[in-house]
Amino acid sequence: MNLRKLMTTSIVTLSMFALTACGGSAAQNTVFGVDDLPGKAIGVQLGTTGDIYASDYEAEGSSLQRFSKGGDAVLALKKGTVDCVIIDEQPAKAFVEKNPELTILEEDFAVEEYAICVSKEKPDLTEAINGALEELKADGTIDSIISNYIGDDTKGKSPYTSPEGVDRSNGTLTMATNAQFEPYEFYEASEIVGIDADIAQAICDKLGYELVIDDMEFDSIIAAVQSGKADFGAAGMTVTEDRLKSIDFTNPYTTAKQVIIVRK
Repeated sequence: MNLRKLMTTSIVTLSMFALTACGGSAAQNTVFGVDDLPGKAIGVQLGTTGDIYASDYEAEGSSLQRFSKGGDAVLALKKGTVDCVIIDEQPAKAFVEKNPELTILEEDFAVEEYAICVSKEKPDLTEAINGALEELKADGTIDSIISNYIGDDTKGKSPYTSPEGVDRSNGTLTMATNAQFEPYEFYEASEIVGIDADIAQAICDKLGYELVIDDMEFDSIIAAVQSGKADFGAAGMTVTEDRLKSIDFTNPYTTAKQVIIVRK
């Protein structure tokens, strides 16, 4: 082999190594449905329903990589250090829109309902929030809030605004959330916005409170509500038997799905 050919071969080899190391196209997708999950490396956001459900596959040889942010799990997928990411449908759509080399499998991983978590020591607050949610469902406010963030036909056309002259004499309610969960809660400039933020604001408008939103890691939300650091938690949270052991939940306010993101 002459020197020029040797140098060319070396450059190609190094390029392929670099491509694999930084998550290029050398990492091929091996997950095409739920049946392919056993034995795979699965990325999830720590403490989420995706984490809870996906942990069942550890007994079938899968390894779970838990990340504090969904975006970190997606980055690991792009790099090839996980085979797929299990996460809620709407955040998944936002991630895929920004990362065209990724796609969402057509087969749903799980269907779930979102609710607001409240301390077991505050049954009156749970009842009050349930009452506000029923009114907001009945008058179409919740549907309008959701359509402002989801759906091509109505997205961005029905922003929620507090009614004029709202009485906030009851004080302040603090909502614990994880603002890395577009479109349910995310940052727009320095402000936390999204479906959950707007629904929480509408609830406070109904009940006569000022809303304060406290951004934290997802797996800290329940502890914050239990300890009284926050009055309630809203972050696309699903009611599960395990969570009900330590926290109460309101009635559900929307239905969602867990989906699987893979490389194309």
